[in-house]
Amino acid sequence: MASYIVRRLLLMIPTLLGILLLNFIIVQAAPGGPIDQMMARFEGLNSNASTGLESGGGDGSNGGGNSSGSAQRLHGVDEQLRQQLTEEYGFDKPAWERFGLMLKDYATFDLGDSLFRGQPVIDLILDRLPVSISLGLWTTLLVYLISIPLGIRKALRHGSAFDVWSSGAVVVGYAIPGFLFAILLIVVFAGGSYWNWFPLRGLTSSNFSELSLLGKIQDYFWHITLPVLASAIGSFATLTMLTKNSFLDEIHKQYVLTARAKGASERRVLYGHVFRNAMLIIIAGMPAALIGILFTGSLLIEVIFSLNGLGLLGFEAVMQRDYPLIFGTLYLYTLIGLVLKLVSDLTYVWVDPRIDFGTRES
Repeated sequence: MASYIVRRLLLMIPTLLGILLLNFIIVQAAPGGPIDQMMARFEGLNSNASTGLESGGGDGSNGGGNSSGSAQRLHGVDEQLRQQLTEEYGFDKPAWERFGLMLKDYATFDLGDSLFRGQPVIDLILDRLPVSISLGLWTTLLVYLISIPLGIRKALRHGSAFDVWSSGAVVVGYAIPGFLFAILLIVVFAGGSYWNWFPLRGLTSSNFSELSLLGKIQDYFWHITLPVLASAIGSFATLTMLTKNSFLDEIHKQYVLTARAKGASERRVLYGHVFRNAMLIIIAGMPAALIGILFTGSLLIEVIFSLNGLGLLGFEAVMQRDYPLIFGTLYLYTLIGLVLKLVSDLTYVWVDPRIDFGTRES
């Protein structure tokens, strides 16, 4: 098993390089790079300055002459500034050289500085990480704690009235967009039209640092309740039905019939044999579910509840063409995803010791 882990860790290197290279090419090909974004802001200021000059001129001929001369001077300044910014941020170098320098820095986890925020990328990510971890971790935990027991119960009572109405409930939940459910929660429980039980924005209260330890815990869960519910609503259906179908498939296999024929109790059959095999496919989807909820599925939830998480940070980076922030977040996302995939494979062995990846690899 140790050799398998080492091989998987080594395989992460070319996988990570391939993903970074592909996204580097795609981002570079997109129109409106960071220099264009900077110049657009500067030209907006110049436009306001030119308007002021025109309105401040004397008669029409003098005003027109001043405006024409000012426009030429401003155009020259624009070109000089563009060249200066291009050289300052290294965009005068070939793309392959910039990619190599980026990889060299990433090898030491130097993610550079944001072009528009003036802060190190790693500091921006660490500052937003608690919000995304709170949403992703608690949402995933809630979904698994509800969906797995519900899926098992549906499998044991397949075709019953409980199975039918619970399937309808989770499908309706799946059909409701998370952001729409978030708005509904705000209207009902956050002072919209009915009850004012939960706060509308933020991860903690303004006086969080002054609270006791128990008060901080209560305040944190008070704030995170509605965002977690809104994030989880669409995830129950997939995992519940996957659990149900996986258990149904295992329940009718020959080894289950044999165990029952030998007098094993139903609880022993279900949790000693069926559960271990049926959980394999569910565990396989855990890293993807966690990554999806942690990094990509919370953008609208973060906006609605005024939470500054990684989803909002990544969206703003793409809109601003903030290359260091885009590639820095992508690098960490990919690295965490690859590590979680390895953890998923190791969990296979923990759930079912008959699986030995080391033997299969050899």
